[in-house]
Formats: sequence, C-alpha cells, structure tokens
Amino acid sequence: MAEIVKSEFGKLPDGRTVYAYTMKDGENKLTVLNYGGILQSLIVPDRAGKPTDVLLGYDGIEGYLHNGGYLGALIGRFGNRIDKGRLTVDGKTYQLYINDRSNHLHGGREGFNAKIWDVETEGGKLVLSCFSPDGEENYPGNLRVKVTYTFENGVLGIDYYALSDKATAVNLTNHAYFNLNGEGSGSILGHCLRIDSDRIVPTDDELIPHGGFRAVKGTPFDFTSEKKIADGDALRGEDEDLARGGGFDHCFVLRADRDKNKPYASLYSPESGIRMDCFTDMPAVQFYAGTGLAQDGKKGHRYTRCCGMCLETEDVPNNVNVPEYAALGSSLVGANQPYRRFARYAFSVSE
Repeated sequence: MAEIVKSEFGKLPDGRTVYAYTMKDGENKLTVLNYGGILQSLIVPDRAGKPTDVLLGYDGIEGYLHNGGYLGALIGRFGNRIDKGRLTVDGKTYQLYINDRSNHLHGGREGFNAKIWDVETEGGKLVLSCFSPDGEENYPGNLRVKVTYTFENGVLGIDYYALSDKATAVNLTNHAYFNLNGEGSGSILGHCLRIDSDRIVPTDDELIPHGGFRAVKGTPFDFTSEKKIADGDALRGEDEDLARGGGFDHCFVLRADRDKNKPYASLYSPESGIRMDCFTDMPAVQFYAGTGLAQDGKKGHRYTRCCGMCLETEDVPNNVNVPEYAALGSSLVGANQPYRRFARYAFSVSE
C-alpha cells in the first residue's frame, strides 16, 4: 500500500493553496496536485536502477496556470473535441464554449484541469472529487465527479466516476505526457509503440471526426505490432491524415473483442529499458505525439516537438454528434446514471 505525503506546492493568484500529494511505492513515486488533478511527477527506475521522472510538467504552480498543453491534467467534462460545440441532449441543443478554432475542446474555457479538487486519502488511495454545477460551460446537469488514483507495484491506476441529476455528456480522461527516457531528455520518436487497434477515425482540418473509419493496415497508423514511432512520423508529409495533425494526433478505436485484462497498448524505450503497459475499459485512445510542444518545463528543460506523448483513453471524439461513433461507446449519460471508467499504466523494465 502506497504511503501518501502531503506538501504545499504553491498558491493561486486568489490566495488558495495548491497541495502536492506524493504516493511512495518502494522506489517508485507519483506526485498528484489538487489543482487540476494533475499528475506532476512519476518516478520509476530505469534498467540501470536510475530514478527516472517519466512525466512532463512544471516545477511550480505558475507553469500550470498557463498550461496550454494540458500537461498531466484531468480533463472534463468532455475530453477531446466536439464539433462547433454543439451538444444535443433529450432533444435540446446546448451551445458549449468554443476554445479550439471553431470547436469545443477538453471542457471549454475553464475545464476540470483548472479546478481545485477536494482530496481524501483512503488507505493507499488518493480520492479527488469536484462539483460541476448545472450550466457550467453550458453543460446541463449538476455533476459530481470522483477520480481515484492508486499507485502500487509500479502500476498507476485511475478510476473515474461521475453522476448527474440531468442527462448530460461525460468523457473523462487524463492528459499525461510520457517520455520513458525521462522528461527533458529529448524526443520520444525512438520509443517503440503497440496499439491494439485496426482503425482510426479520420478528421477534417480542425481535427474533428465527422464519421467513418480508416483501416490502419498498410498506413503509418499501423501499430498492431510494436514499432518505432519515428517510422510513422517520417511519413507525415506524405499522408493526408498525418499532415493535418503535423504528426500523430489521432483517435485509435480499440478492438471491441479484446481482453480488457490485457494491455491495449505498450510503450517501450530501448534506451532506458522502461516499459509501460496500458489498460482501459474505454473504447478508444487518442495517441498524441506531442507535435505542438513548445514550452519550458521542469528543471530548466525546454520541451519541443515530440518531447512527450499522450495515450488519452476516451470515447470517440464528437461521438455526441455521430451515431456510428456513439454506437462504440456513447458519452451521453442519463440522469442518476453512474459513469464509470478506468485506466491503468503498468511500469516495468526490460533488458
């Protein structure tokens, strides 16, 4: 069971205190902030036993106040994009806040990534909760959210729960950026990745999917067998879907018949020997290779293109407007209908 130590991380401009909660699991350490539910640091040993922080982030609260890349943050009410911010629930259309070109992204103007969460510890569990009132970002329903972090035997667990008093849309995720060589060490393009997915959802120029699928076989998106990310990224100028995102920023639909007790994805660094196996019960994952990174990070490091990558478990983006995506897993939940999802990240070392 992880030991949890609380410390002050900084103060918000309005004087509220931001706390860091460090979960110690032997040689492994995970630090979570009550601001945004942010995963601030995750330290595991590499093959030589060197403690390695595999999460991009900031040393102080100031960086997170201007966190354009959502580094490490809990995302809600809706992870990823909704076309033109249009949400129809029970026949009524709501206009959500537009914050990404002409679309709604990651919860809007002030999503869950900018909230101070209530925190409780239950044994070795860190339980964060928040309240999103009816009409916040123009979403319907008073929504209560609980996210439970665990960290034991090298496994980071995230359990999502939400309950609304009205029908609404919920699609929670975490926006952690991983670099298995250590944050600030350079590009992740040399990492090897496998994703148990045989199709992606194509998008328009604003990265909005409107329907349909694209088979990955014979394309840069084929990660059904482990391969270097660089092998696909090298083709970004030749592939229309890759070109739109300047590289990988795409939703991979996970196989419906997969065993959810087995990893849907594995990430491995030949340099450090660190492996990350990923598990979820969600129907899809957004693989973002950090193509837009351009900011200062921890320890004076400069984060540039592809210095970190995300595997954001999710329902398919814009599924609230595309029935064939909703059929894979709808983000619409009824009044008093519990929303439950999980994600796991298991760290180990390979020779």
